[in-house]
Amino acid sequence: MAAPGPAGAAASPSPQPPQLPSPFAELVKSPSGLEKVVLRGSRNCCVEVYLYGGQVTSWKNDNGEELLFLSSKAIFKPPKAIRGGIPICFPQFGTHGNLEQHGFARNRFWTIDNDPPPLPANPAIKAYVDLILRPSEEDLKIWPHSFEFRLRVALGPSGDLSLTSRIRNTNTDGRPFSYTFAYHTYFSVSDISEVRVEGLETMDYLDNLKAKERFTEQGDAIVFESEIDKVYLAAPSKIAIIDHEKKKTFVVTKEGLPDSEYKNMLCVEPASVEKPITLKPGEEWKGRLALSAVPSSYCSGQLDPLKVLQG
Repeated sequence: MAAPGPAGAAASPSPQPPQLPSPFAELVKSPSGLEKVVLRGSRNCCVEVYLYGGQVTSWKNDNGEELLFLSSKAIFKPPKAIRGGIPICFPQFGTHGNLEQHGFARNRFWTIDNDPPPLPANPAIKAYVDLILRPSEEDLKIWPHSFEFRLRVALGPSGDLSLTSRIRNTNTDGRPFSYTFAYHTYFSVSDISEVRVEGLETMDYLDNLKAKERFTEQGDAIVFESEIDKVYLAAPSKIAIIDHEKKKTFVVTKEGLPDSEYKNMLCVEPASVEKPITLKPGEEWKGRLALSAVPSSYCSGQLDPLKVLQG
């Protein structure tokens, strides 16, 4: 029998560590002291997700090759945002609003969600983690809306990476809220001059380097000879990023999103920017990003990007 505590004192259970639903997921501390979840797939395939920012910082294929770009100057020290990987931009993308650039979700601590509302079952996916972000009192001062942001990061059996976001309005005063959103994805590429992006031909875009002036894409593909910063409007659900040097094609698929080191990275950001998303209390929005990389490219003759876009 345990000895009683001091008079008037009540024994309290020690806090339980967060539980991960997948045996292929492990919670570890990084060298910086920040916690991250490591998802493991076949062979050397793995994904790293930091609780700080709910941010994917690494995605490796079966050969252990890193597919995401992380700046060598990335700072893993709050409140700085981590530069690279896949930052979550919410409730504001870029400077499209009154908040700090890209909103505050990317520099807040998320928690592991042990009991998320169910998603459609996919028994093939065994490595995943569910995270959740709710506003703090400080957040409510700068953006006075209550919300639940649930994020599932999953590693598929073939090494595909998917991020599923669910944002719910939990305001109790009857107010709707509007927001913009993006998955700010940094891809690792051989040399930006060797890369082309297909699937955005004839699309209208806003050129951020020309005061957001509106243009129509004229080329049959986007190539990079100088700095480009464009927001494509009503973009298709799938695009292909072809890296000739690495003989690799990234396939970027989005759902629910209607619209010197620099030489080794390319940012393609599935986003909802032109028309902010509006949710009434109790309503939920769902968006999904799916990324895959195939070990061949347009120049190798083994893969036709048009088939990738149509497939």
